[in-house]
Amino acid sequence: MNARAVAVVAALGTGLVGGGWVLSRGLQVEEADFSSSRLFDTVLEHVRRYYVEPVPDSALFEHAMIGMLRELNDPYTLYLPPNRLRRLTEQASGNYIGIGAGIQRRGDYSMIIAPIPGSPAERAGLRTGDLVVEIDGQSARGLTTDEVIRALRGPPESAVTVVIERPGDPDRLTFRLTRSGVHRRAVGRTALLAGNVGYVDINTFNDSTAIELRKAIDSLRIAGMRSLVLDLRGNPGGVLAQGVSVADMFLDSGLVIVQLRGRGASASERVIDGARQPWPDLPVVTLVDEGSASASEIVAGALQDHDRAVLMGRPTFGKGSAQSVFSTVSGGGVRLTTARWFTPAGRSIERVRRQRFGDGEESVDSVRTRRGRLVAGGGGIEPDLLAGDTALGPGEQALEEALGNRVIVFRDAMVDVAIALRARGAIRSRDFEVTPAMIEELWQAMRRRGFRFDRAILDGARPLVASLLGREIARFVFGPDAEAERAIRDDRVIQEAARLAASSSTPDELMSRAALQPGSRNP
Repeated sequence: MNARAVAVVAALGTGLVGGGWVLSRGLQVEEADFSSSRLFDTVLEHVRRYYVEPVPDSALFEHAMIGMLRELNDPYTLYLPPNRLRRLTEQASGNYIGIGAGIQRRGDYSMIIAPIPGSPAERAGLRTGDLVVEIDGQSARGLTTDEVIRALRGPPESAVTVVIERPGDPDRLTFRLTRSGVHRRAVGRTALLAGNVGYVDINTFNDSTAIELRKAIDSLRIAGMRSLVLDLRGNPGGVLAQGVSVADMFLDSGLVIVQLRGRGASASERVIDGARQPWPDLPVVTLVDEGSASASEIVAGALQDHDRAVLMGRPTFGKGSAQSVFSTVSGGGVRLTTARWFTPAGRSIERVRRQRFGDGEESVDSVRTRRGRLVAGGGGIEPDLLAGDTALGPGEQALEEALGNRVIVFRDAMVDVAIALRARGAIRSRDFEVTPAMIEELWQAMRRRGFRFDRAILDGARPLVASLLGREIARFVFGPDAEAERAIRDDRVIQEAARLAASSSTPDELMSRAALQPGSRNP
Protein backbone atom coordinates (compact mmCIF):
# COMPACT_ATOMS: atom_id res chain seq x y z
CA MET A 1 0.00 0.00 0.00
CA ASN A 2 1.59 3.30 -1.03
CA ALA A 3 1.85 6.42 1.13
CA ARG A 4 -0.89 8.28 -0.73
CA ALA A 5 -3.48 5.56 -0.20
CA VAL A 6 -2.57 5.33 3.49
CA ALA A 7 -2.89 9.12 3.82
CA VAL A 8 -6.38 9.10 2.28
CA VAL A 9 -7.63 6.49 4.71
CA ALA A 10 -5.74 8.00 7.67
CA ALA A 11 -7.17 11.45 7.03
CA LEU A 12 -10.67 10.02 7.31
CA GLY A 13 -9.90 8.20 10.56
CA THR A 14 -12.31 10.42 12.56
CA GLY A 15 -15.15 9.03 10.49
CA LEU A 16 -14.16 5.54 11.52
CA VAL A 17 -14.52 6.35 15.21
CA GLY A 18 -17.50 8.64 14.79
CA GLY A 19 -19.24 6.11 12.59
CA GLY A 20 -18.71 2.39 12.37
CA TRP A 21 -17.13 1.60 15.76
CA VAL A 22 -19.41 3.90 17.73
CA LEU A 23 -22.53 2.75 15.90
CA SER A 24 -21.70 -0.87 16.60
CA ARG A 25 -22.01 -0.10 20.30
CA GLY A 26 -25.47 1.35 19.95
CA LEU A 27 -24.57 4.90 20.98
CA GLN A 28 -26.59 7.89 19.84
CA VAL A 29 -24.95 9.87 17.08
CA GLU A 30 -25.69 13.03 15.17
CA GLU A 31 -26.55 13.16 11.48
CA ALA A 32 -23.05 14.45 10.78
CA ASP A 33 -21.67 11.24 12.24
CA PHE A 34 -23.76 9.18 9.82
CA SER A 35 -22.40 11.29 6.98
CA SER A 36 -18.82 10.76 8.13
CA SER A 37 -19.42 7.06 8.47
CA ARG A 38 -20.84 6.80 4.96
CA LEU A 39 -17.96 8.84 3.55
CA PHE A 40 -15.41 6.60 5.20
CA ASP A 41 -17.20 3.44 4.10
CA THR A 42 -17.30 4.74 0.52
CA VAL A 43 -13.57 5.52 0.42
CA LEU A 44 -12.77 2.22 2.09
CA GLU A 45 -14.78 0.30 -0.49
CA HIS A 46 -13.09 2.14 -3.39
CA VAL A 47 -9.66 1.25 -1.99
CA ARG A 48 -10.74 -2.36 -1.53
CA ARG A 49 -12.06 -2.74 -5.06
CA TYR A 50 -9.93 -0.49 -7.23
CA TYR A 51 -6.53 0.16 -5.64
CA VAL A 52 -3.79 -1.29 -7.87
CA GLU A 53 -2.61 -3.73 -5.19
CA PRO A 54 -4.77 -5.72 -2.79
CA VAL A 55 -4.55 -4.45 0.79
CA PRO A 56 -5.84 -6.42 3.81
CA ASP A 57 -8.74 -4.79 5.61
CA SER A 58 -6.82 -5.04 8.87
CA ALA A 59 -4.06 -2.84 7.46
CA LEU A 60 -6.54 -0.25 6.20
CA PHE A 61 -8.27 0.01 9.56
CA GLU A 62 -5.01 0.16 11.50
CA HIS A 63 -3.60 2.92 9.29
CA ALA A 64 -6.85 4.87 9.63
CA MET A 65 -6.71 4.55 13.40
CA ILE A 66 -3.05 5.57 13.57
CA GLY A 67 -3.70 8.53 11.28
CA MET A 68 -6.62 9.72 13.39
CA LEU A 69 -4.51 9.71 16.56
CA ARG A 70 -1.61 11.38 14.78
CA GLU A 71 -3.87 14.26 13.73
CA LEU A 72 -4.44 15.11 17.40
CA ASN A 73 -0.85 16.47 17.39
CA ASP A 74 -0.17 14.89 20.78
CA PRO A 75 3.05 12.85 20.96
CA TYR A 76 1.73 10.93 23.98
CA THR A 77 -1.51 9.77 22.36
CA LEU A 78 -1.00 6.73 20.16
CA TYR A 79 -2.03 3.20 19.31
CA LEU A 80 -0.05 0.48 21.07
CA PRO A 81 0.22 -2.84 19.22
CA PRO A 82 0.29 -5.88 21.53
CA ASN A 83 4.11 -6.01 21.68
CA ARG A 84 4.41 -2.30 22.57
CA LEU A 85 1.67 -2.59 25.19
CA ARG A 86 3.54 -5.52 26.70
CA ARG A 87 6.76 -3.46 26.89
CA LEU A 88 4.86 -0.57 28.46
CA THR A 89 3.47 -2.91 31.11
CA GLU A 90 6.96 -4.23 31.81
CA GLN A 91 8.29 -0.70 32.21
CA ALA A 92 5.52 0.20 34.63
CA SER A 93 6.05 -2.88 36.78
CA GLY A 94 9.83 -3.02 36.49
CA ASN A 95 9.53 -6.77 35.90
CA TYR A 96 10.26 -8.89 32.86
CA ILE A 97 11.22 -12.44 31.90
CA GLY A 98 14.79 -12.79 30.69
CA ILE A 99 18.37 -13.43 31.76
CA GLY A 100 18.94 -10.21 33.73
CA ALA A 101 21.81 -8.39 32.05
CA GLY A 102 22.25 -5.01 30.43
CA ILE A 103 23.18 -4.95 26.75
CA GLN A 104 25.41 -2.41 25.02
CA ARG A 105 26.44 -2.24 21.38
CA ARG A 106 30.13 -2.92 20.68
CA GLY A 107 31.28 -3.20 17.08
CA ASP A 108 29.27 -5.79 15.19
CA TYR A 109 27.98 -7.44 18.36
CA SER A 110 26.30 -6.63 21.65
CA MET A 111 28.16 -6.72 24.94
CA ILE A 112 26.99 -7.89 28.35
CA ILE A 113 26.91 -5.04 30.89
CA ALA A 114 26.60 -5.58 34.65
CA PRO A 115 24.54 -8.77 35.16
CA ILE A 116 21.89 -8.11 37.83
CA PRO A 117 22.75 -9.76 41.19
CA GLY A 118 20.90 -13.05 41.56
CA SER A 119 19.82 -13.12 37.90
CA PRO A 120 20.23 -16.09 35.53
CA ALA A 121 23.08 -14.20 33.83
CA GLU A 122 25.01 -13.78 37.06
CA ARG A 123 24.36 -17.34 38.25
CA ALA A 124 25.58 -18.71 34.92
CA GLY A 125 28.81 -16.72 35.12
CA LEU A 126 28.34 -14.11 32.40
CA ARG A 127 30.58 -11.07 32.92
CA THR A 128 30.70 -7.45 31.91
CA GLY A 129 32.53 -7.29 28.59
CA ASP A 130 31.36 -10.66 27.21
CA LEU A 131 30.36 -10.34 23.54
CA VAL A 132 27.17 -12.15 22.53
CA VAL A 133 27.98 -13.88 19.23
CA GLU A 134 25.19 -16.50 19.02
CA ILE A 135 21.73 -16.93 20.50
CA ASP A 136 20.05 -20.33 20.12
CA GLY A 137 22.29 -21.23 17.22
CA GLN A 138 21.69 -17.99 15.30
CA SER A 139 24.48 -15.49 14.71
CA ALA A 140 24.07 -12.23 16.66
CA ARG A 141 26.37 -10.35 14.29
CA GLY A 142 24.77 -7.11 13.14
CA LEU A 143 21.71 -7.43 15.37
CA THR A 144 20.55 -4.25 17.08
CA THR A 145 20.45 -4.15 20.87
CA ASP A 146 16.64 -4.33 20.74
CA GLU A 147 16.82 -7.46 18.59
CA VAL A 148 19.28 -9.08 20.99
CA ILE A 149 17.10 -8.18 23.98
CA ARG A 150 14.03 -9.69 22.31
CA ALA A 151 15.95 -12.89 21.55
CA LEU A 152 17.14 -13.20 25.15
CA ARG A 153 13.66 -12.78 26.57
CA GLY A 154 10.92 -15.38 26.46
CA PRO A 155 8.45 -17.40 28.54
CA PRO A 156 9.29 -18.17 32.18
CA GLU A 157 11.44 -21.25 32.74
CA SER A 158 12.28 -21.47 29.03
CA ALA A 159 15.90 -22.11 28.03
CA VAL A 160 18.18 -20.00 25.88
CA THR A 161 21.67 -20.91 24.70
CA VAL A 162 24.15 -18.06 24.44
CA VAL A 163 27.63 -18.25 22.90
CA ILE A 164 30.02 -15.50 23.96
CA GLU A 165 33.52 -14.32 23.24
CA ARG A 166 35.37 -13.34 26.41
CA PRO A 167 38.36 -10.97 26.19
CA GLY A 168 41.55 -12.86 26.99
CA ASP A 169 40.01 -16.27 26.34
CA PRO A 170 40.92 -17.83 22.95
CA ASP A 171 37.85 -20.08 22.86
CA ARG A 172 34.21 -19.21 22.60
CA LEU A 173 32.14 -20.11 25.66
CA THR A 174 28.63 -21.58 25.59
CA PHE A 175 26.07 -20.93 28.33
CA ARG A 176 22.62 -22.46 28.65
CA LEU A 177 20.42 -20.24 30.80
CA THR A 178 16.90 -20.63 32.12
CA ARG A 179 14.89 -17.45 31.82
CA SER A 180 13.16 -16.21 34.96
CA GLY A 181 11.54 -13.13 36.41
CA VAL A 182 13.88 -10.15 36.67
CA HIS A 183 13.18 -6.90 38.49
CA ARG A 184 14.61 -3.66 37.17
CA ARG A 185 15.39 -1.49 40.18
CA ALA A 186 14.00 2.04 40.28
CA VAL A 187 16.59 3.29 42.77
CA GLY A 188 20.05 3.29 41.25
CA ARG A 189 23.06 4.73 43.02
CA THR A 190 23.04 5.33 46.78
CA ALA A 191 25.92 6.58 48.92
CA LEU A 192 26.79 8.27 52.19
CA LEU A 193 28.90 11.28 51.27
CA ALA A 194 31.16 13.49 53.35
CA GLY A 195 29.36 15.47 56.04
CA ASN A 196 26.85 12.64 56.58
CA VAL A 197 24.97 13.58 53.42
CA GLY A 198 22.96 10.77 51.90
CA TYR A 199 22.67 10.45 48.13
CA VAL A 200 19.88 8.57 46.33
CA ASP A 201 19.39 8.42 42.58
CA ILE A 202 15.90 7.48 41.30
CA ASN A 203 16.09 6.20 37.71
CA THR A 204 12.38 5.70 37.03
CA PHE A 205 8.98 5.53 38.66
CA ASN A 206 7.79 1.94 38.45
CA ASP A 207 5.61 -0.07 40.81
CA SER A 208 8.39 -0.47 43.41
CA THR A 209 9.89 3.04 43.47
CA ALA A 210 8.38 4.19 46.78
CA ILE A 211 9.29 0.95 48.57
CA GLU A 212 12.87 1.04 47.25
CA LEU A 213 13.30 4.70 48.19
CA ARG A 214 11.99 4.14 51.70
CA LYS A 215 14.44 1.28 52.22
CA ALA A 216 17.35 3.31 50.81
CA ILE A 217 16.67 6.31 53.06
CA ASP A 218 16.15 4.15 56.15
CA SER A 219 19.47 2.39 55.48
CA LEU A 220 21.28 5.70 55.05
CA ARG A 221 19.71 7.03 58.25
CA ILE A 222 21.01 4.01 60.13
CA ALA A 223 24.46 4.70 58.63
CA GLY A 224 24.39 8.26 59.99
CA MET A 225 22.76 10.38 57.28
CA ARG A 226 21.67 13.84 58.48
CA SER A 227 20.68 15.41 55.15
CA LEU A 228 19.74 14.09 51.69
CA VAL A 229 20.49 14.77 48.04
CA LEU A 230 17.65 13.27 45.98
CA ASP A 231 18.65 12.95 42.31
CA LEU A 232 15.84 13.05 39.73
CA ARG A 233 18.03 14.12 36.80
CA GLY A 234 17.40 12.12 33.66
CA ASN A 235 14.37 10.44 35.23
CA PRO A 236 11.65 10.38 32.53
CA GLY A 237 8.87 9.54 35.00
CA GLY A 238 6.55 6.56 34.83
CA VAL A 239 3.73 5.54 37.14
CA LEU A 240 1.85 8.59 38.44
CA ALA A 241 0.85 6.88 41.68
CA GLN A 242 4.50 6.26 42.52
CA GLY A 243 5.34 9.91 42.03
CA VAL A 244 2.54 10.75 44.44
CA SER A 245 3.82 8.18 46.94
CA VAL A 246 7.36 9.59 46.83
CA ALA A 247 6.12 13.17 47.37
CA ASP A 248 3.91 11.85 50.19
CA MET A 249 7.05 10.74 52.09
CA PHE A 250 8.28 14.32 52.41
CA LEU A 251 5.01 16.19 53.00
CA ASP A 252 2.56 16.40 55.89
CA SER A 253 -0.94 14.96 55.88
CA GLY A 254 -3.59 17.15 54.27
CA LEU A 255 -1.29 18.94 51.81
CA VAL A 256 -2.04 18.91 48.09
CA ILE A 257 0.50 16.91 46.07
CA VAL A 258 -0.74 17.47 42.53
CA GLN A 259 -3.84 18.60 40.67
CA LEU A 260 -5.23 16.76 37.64
CA ARG A 261 -7.58 18.64 35.32
CA GLY A 262 -9.42 16.78 32.60
CA ARG A 263 -12.73 16.90 30.72
CA GLY A 264 -15.34 17.30 33.39
CA ALA A 265 -15.32 16.70 37.12
CA SER A 266 -14.81 12.95 36.83
CA ALA A 267 -11.42 13.46 35.17
CA SER A 268 -10.27 16.18 37.57
CA GLU A 269 -8.81 15.59 41.00
CA ARG A 270 -6.74 17.18 43.77
CA VAL A 271 -4.45 14.49 45.18
CA ILE A 272 -4.03 14.99 48.93
CA ASP A 273 -1.25 13.68 51.16
CA GLY A 274 -2.72 11.03 53.43
CA ALA A 275 0.03 10.34 55.97
CA ARG A 276 2.58 12.08 58.17
CA GLN A 277 6.07 12.27 56.74
CA PRO A 278 8.58 9.90 58.36
CA TRP A 279 11.55 12.32 58.23
CA PRO A 280 10.18 15.83 58.91
CA ASP A 281 13.54 17.24 60.05
CA LEU A 282 15.59 15.89 57.13
CA PRO A 283 17.02 18.67 54.90
CA VAL A 284 16.57 17.72 51.23
CA VAL A 285 18.21 19.04 48.07
CA THR A 286 16.52 17.69 44.94
CA LEU A 287 18.41 17.64 41.64
CA VAL A 288 16.55 18.11 38.34
CA ASP A 289 17.42 18.78 34.72
CA GLU A 290 15.88 18.75 31.24
CA GLY A 291 15.66 14.95 31.45
CA SER A 292 13.39 15.09 34.52
CA ALA A 293 9.82 14.62 33.32
CA SER A 294 6.34 13.46 34.24
CA ALA A 295 6.27 11.90 37.73
CA SER A 296 9.68 13.47 38.45
CA GLU A 297 8.13 16.88 37.90
CA ILE A 298 5.19 16.04 40.14
CA VAL A 299 7.61 15.28 42.98
CA ALA A 300 9.77 18.35 42.31
CA GLY A 301 6.80 20.69 41.99
CA ALA A 302 5.16 19.46 45.18
CA LEU A 303 8.34 19.72 47.26
CA GLN A 304 9.05 23.20 45.87
CA ASP A 305 5.53 24.59 46.36
CA HIS A 306 5.50 23.42 49.98
CA ASP A 307 9.05 24.66 50.78
CA ARG A 308 10.10 21.10 51.60
CA ALA A 309 13.20 20.88 49.39
CA VAL A 310 15.62 23.13 47.58
CA LEU A 311 15.62 22.35 43.87
CA MET A 312 19.00 22.56 42.14
CA GLY A 313 20.00 21.97 38.53
CA ARG A 314 18.37 23.00 35.28
CA PRO A 315 14.72 23.49 34.21
CA THR A 316 12.79 20.25 33.76
CA PHE A 317 11.32 18.84 30.56
CA GLY A 318 7.72 20.01 31.03
CA LYS A 319 5.71 16.83 30.45
CA GLY A 320 2.55 17.77 32.33
CA SER A 321 -0.07 15.41 30.96
CA ALA A 322 -1.58 12.17 32.22
CA GLN A 323 -2.34 9.26 29.91
CA SER A 324 -4.81 6.41 30.25
CA VAL A 325 -4.51 3.15 28.33
CA PHE A 326 -7.69 1.57 26.94
CA SER A 327 -7.54 -2.02 25.75
CA THR A 328 -8.55 -2.99 22.22
CA VAL A 329 -9.83 -6.23 20.71
CA SER A 330 -6.44 -6.67 18.99
CA GLY A 331 -4.75 -7.28 22.32
CA GLY A 332 -3.11 -3.88 22.10
CA GLY A 333 -4.30 -0.58 23.49
CA VAL A 334 -4.92 3.09 22.84
CA ARG A 335 -3.00 5.51 25.05
CA LEU A 336 -4.88 8.80 25.33
CA THR A 337 -4.05 12.00 27.14
CA THR A 338 -6.95 12.37 29.58
CA ALA A 339 -5.76 15.10 31.95
CA ARG A 340 -3.05 17.68 32.61
CA TRP A 341 -1.05 18.11 35.77
CA PHE A 342 -0.68 21.23 37.85
CA THR A 343 1.45 21.76 40.95
CA PRO A 344 -0.26 22.31 44.32
CA ALA A 345 -0.08 26.09 43.76
CA GLY A 346 -1.66 25.78 40.30
CA ARG A 347 1.41 26.02 38.09
CA SER A 348 1.17 24.15 34.79
CA ILE A 349 3.81 21.46 34.38
CA GLU A 350 3.20 21.29 30.62
CA ARG A 351 5.91 23.36 28.95
CA VAL A 352 4.00 24.03 25.72
CA ARG A 353 0.73 24.73 27.43
CA ARG A 354 -2.56 25.97 26.17
CA GLN A 355 -3.58 29.42 27.35
CA ARG A 356 -6.78 28.08 28.85
CA PHE A 357 -7.85 24.63 29.95
CA GLY A 358 -11.19 23.05 30.66
CA ASP A 359 -13.71 25.54 31.99
CA GLY A 360 -11.59 28.60 31.36
CA GLU A 361 -9.01 27.81 34.06
CA GLU A 362 -5.61 29.39 33.63
CA SER A 363 -2.22 28.27 34.82
CA VAL A 364 -0.56 30.76 37.14
CA ASP A 365 2.70 32.21 35.84
CA SER A 366 4.37 32.45 39.25
CA VAL A 367 3.45 32.17 42.91
CA ARG A 368 4.95 32.80 46.30
CA THR A 369 5.21 29.92 48.72
CA ARG A 370 4.40 29.96 52.43
CA ARG A 371 7.92 31.23 53.11
CA GLY A 372 7.51 33.95 50.49
CA ARG A 373 9.79 32.31 47.93
CA LEU A 374 9.00 33.12 44.31
CA VAL A 375 8.56 30.03 42.12
CA ALA A 376 8.06 30.31 38.38
CA GLY A 377 5.21 28.93 36.32
CA GLY A 378 4.78 28.69 32.59
CA GLY A 379 5.69 25.04 32.10
CA GLY A 380 8.28 22.70 33.53
CA ILE A 381 9.78 23.20 36.97
CA GLU A 382 12.38 25.93 37.40
CA PRO A 383 14.99 25.05 40.04
CA ASP A 384 15.68 27.39 42.97
CA LEU A 385 19.41 27.22 42.21
CA LEU A 386 20.79 26.91 38.69
CA ALA A 387 23.68 24.46 38.44
CA GLY A 388 25.23 22.16 35.87
CA ASP A 389 26.02 24.37 32.90
CA THR A 390 25.88 22.19 29.79
CA ALA A 391 28.26 24.44 27.83
CA LEU A 392 31.53 22.70 26.95
CA GLY A 393 34.91 24.32 27.45
CA PRO A 394 37.13 25.01 24.43
CA GLY A 395 39.08 21.77 24.88
CA GLU A 396 35.95 19.65 25.24
CA GLN A 397 34.37 21.35 22.22
CA ALA A 398 37.45 20.59 20.14
CA LEU A 399 37.31 16.91 21.15
CA GLU A 400 33.60 16.72 20.37
CA GLU A 401 34.20 18.13 16.90
CA ALA A 402 37.11 15.73 16.30
CA LEU A 403 35.05 12.70 17.33
CA GLY A 404 32.16 13.74 15.08
CA ASN A 405 29.68 10.90 14.69
CA ARG A 406 32.14 8.33 16.07
CA VAL A 407 31.47 8.86 19.77
CA ILE A 408 30.46 5.20 20.08
CA VAL A 409 33.82 4.17 18.60
CA PHE A 410 35.54 6.41 21.16
CA ARG A 411 33.64 4.59 23.90
CA ASP A 412 34.73 1.26 22.39
CA ALA A 413 38.34 2.42 22.62
CA MET A 414 37.86 3.15 26.32
CA VAL A 415 36.39 -0.33 26.76
CA ASP A 416 39.49 -1.76 25.00
CA VAL A 417 41.68 -0.11 27.64
CA ALA A 418 39.49 -1.21 30.55
CA ILE A 419 39.44 -4.83 29.38
CA ALA A 420 43.21 -4.84 28.83
CA LEU A 421 43.89 -3.42 32.29
CA ARG A 422 41.57 -6.00 33.85
CA ALA A 423 43.30 -8.83 31.97
CA ARG A 424 46.73 -7.66 33.19
CA GLY A 425 45.55 -7.23 36.78
CA ALA A 426 46.92 -3.70 36.65
CA ILE A 427 44.19 -2.11 38.79
CA ARG A 428 44.14 -3.20 42.41
CA SER A 429 42.36 -0.38 44.25
CA ARG A 430 38.97 1.23 43.63
CA ASP A 431 40.64 4.58 44.32
CA PHE A 432 43.02 4.27 41.36
CA GLU A 433 44.08 7.37 39.47
CA VAL A 434 43.94 7.63 35.70
CA THR A 435 47.62 7.98 34.75
CA PRO A 436 49.30 9.46 31.67
CA ALA A 437 50.15 5.88 30.67
CA MET A 438 46.45 5.00 30.63
CA ILE A 439 45.69 8.04 28.47
CA GLU A 440 48.46 6.96 26.10
CA GLU A 441 46.96 3.47 25.96
CA LEU A 442 43.61 5.03 25.13
CA TRP A 443 45.22 7.08 22.36
CA GLN A 444 46.75 3.96 20.84
CA ALA A 445 43.40 2.16 21.01
CA MET A 446 41.80 5.12 19.24
CA ARG A 447 44.47 5.01 16.53
CA ARG A 448 43.78 1.32 15.98
CA ARG A 449 40.13 2.18 15.55
CA GLY A 450 40.87 4.75 12.87
CA PHE A 451 41.07 8.11 14.66
CA ARG A 452 43.63 10.38 13.01
CA PHE A 453 43.26 13.79 14.63
CA ASP A 454 46.06 15.59 16.52
CA ARG A 455 46.95 14.13 19.92
CA ALA A 456 46.87 17.65 21.39
CA ILE A 457 43.07 17.64 20.99
CA LEU A 458 42.77 14.65 23.31
CA ASP A 459 45.14 16.21 25.83
CA GLY A 460 43.18 19.47 25.70
CA ALA A 461 40.15 17.67 27.17
CA ARG A 462 42.19 15.73 29.73
CA PRO A 463 39.89 16.20 32.80
CA LEU A 464 36.83 14.97 30.90
CA VAL A 465 38.69 12.10 29.24
CA ALA A 466 40.20 10.98 32.56
CA SER A 467 36.78 11.02 34.21
CA LEU A 468 35.12 8.98 31.44
CA LEU A 469 37.99 6.50 31.19
CA GLY A 470 38.10 6.10 34.97
CA ARG A 471 34.43 5.15 35.07
CA GLU A 472 34.84 2.56 32.32
CA ILE A 473 37.83 1.01 34.08
CA ALA A 474 35.99 0.93 37.41
CA ARG A 475 32.98 -0.73 35.80
CA PHE A 476 34.97 -3.48 34.09
CA VAL A 477 37.37 -4.17 36.95
CA PHE A 478 35.22 -3.71 40.07
CA GLY A 479 31.62 -3.58 38.83
CA PRO A 480 28.79 -1.04 38.63
CA ASP A 481 29.04 0.05 42.28
CA ALA A 482 32.63 1.23 41.77
CA GLU A 483 31.60 3.02 38.59
CA ALA A 484 28.81 4.77 40.53
CA GLU A 485 31.26 5.88 43.22
CA ARG A 486 33.48 7.56 40.65
CA ALA A 487 30.52 9.10 38.85
CA ILE A 488 29.31 10.68 42.10
CA ARG A 489 32.80 11.89 42.97
CA ASP A 490 33.28 13.50 39.54
CA ASP A 491 29.81 15.09 39.39
CA ARG A 492 30.18 18.78 40.28
CA VAL A 493 26.44 19.27 40.75
CA ILE A 494 26.20 16.43 43.26
CA GLN A 495 29.19 17.79 45.17
CA GLU A 496 27.74 21.31 45.19
CA ALA A 497 24.39 19.99 46.44
CA ALA A 498 26.13 17.90 49.10
CA ARG A 499 28.02 20.92 50.43
CA LEU A 500 24.79 22.89 50.73
CA ALA A 501 22.96 20.00 52.40
CA ALA A 502 25.81 19.39 54.86
CA SER A 503 25.68 23.01 56.01
CA SER A 504 22.09 22.77 57.24
CA SER A 505 20.58 20.89 60.16
CA THR A 506 16.90 21.59 59.39
CA PRO A 507 14.80 22.14 56.26
CA ASP A 508 14.19 25.79 57.23
CA GLU A 509 17.92 26.42 57.65
CA LEU A 510 18.52 24.84 54.24
CA MET A 511 16.00 27.22 52.64
CA SER A 512 17.68 30.21 54.27
CA ARG A 513 21.16 29.15 53.18
CA ALA A 514 19.98 28.43 49.63
CA ALA A 515 18.68 32.00 49.35
CA LEU A 516 22.25 33.25 49.92
CA GLN A 517 23.78 31.11 47.17
CA PRO A 518 24.88 32.60 43.83
CA GLY A 519 22.21 32.05 41.20
CA SER A 520 19.35 31.88 43.70
CA ARG A 521 15.95 32.99 42.44
CA ASN A 522 15.18 34.27 45.94
CA PRO A 523 18.20 36.20 47.24
